Amino acid sequence: MELTVYLAGQIHDNWREEVAKKAKEYNLPLRFVAPQTNHDRSDNIGEEILGEQPSNFHKDNAASDINNFRTQVLMQKADIVIALFGEKYKQWNTAMDASTAIAMNKPTIIIRPESLIHPLKELSNKANVTVETVDQAIDVIRYIFD
Repeated sequence: MELTVYLAGQIHDNWREEVAKKAKEYNLPLRFVAPQTNHDRSDNIGEEILGEQPSNFHKDNAASDINNFRTQVLMQKADIVIALFGEKYKQWNTAMDASTAIAMNKPTIIIRPESLIHPLKELSNKANVTVETVDQAIDVIRYIFD
């Protein structure tokens, strides 16, 4: 049985590669999908497809429509959602993706550091599992195959 895992979270470091590497170490039958990780492409996709927009507001709105469409399609196909909250970057997109996954009744794992326990308490309460590390998230998924 192969599971598809949607990796929600910031795109500024290699945490997704860390998840994939750990999954491979355990020979877990996982396929990973994610939001667009090329920041420039994500920001500019509206104009790439629809043409130049009259203002930054319209440019962002067009890109958001297409990025949200992409996220919805991939998340609907996912069996599991992992949402990583880090300390360094603003986490609005992660919060939106985690909330969407929970509303879609997708099994959801939140990874967040101890420093974010309080600000994420309600979201963590709605998720299936909340952990502090990528290793712990992989261990939760490993347990499915035991």
